Amino acid sequence: MSRYRITVDLSERKLYLYDGDVLKKTYPVGIGTLAAATPTGRFTIVNKAPNPGGPYGSYWLGLSKPHYGIHGTNDPSSIGKRVSKGCVRMYNREVEELARIVPIGTVVQIRP
Repeated sequence: MSRYRITVDLSERKLYLYDGDVLKKTYPVGIGTLAAATPTGRFTIVNKAPNPGGPYGSYWLGLSKPHYGIHGTNDPSSIGKRVSKGCVRMYNREVEELARIVPIGTVVQIRP
């Protein structure tokens, strides 16, 4: 089990990276639109893919909820907004940093 955990706060539009109980990093994120809301709950990272293509920016971290993930973006102006089809968007350089730190199996808690 990973010592790291991630909390995504949808109301704050922020992703928090913890090492145990210690907050290590905070990142701004883009989230799902009202019509395609980001799911809440407890998930895990099940796969990692650099350069996934399309609108997913430079990195994809797939969640245990199929078709949802944490990923980069080819539209940096979307960060901080309700724009995705339910995924959590990050700046490319920041999702690459996150991908280097967290292993597959990391818990991701998404809260309203």
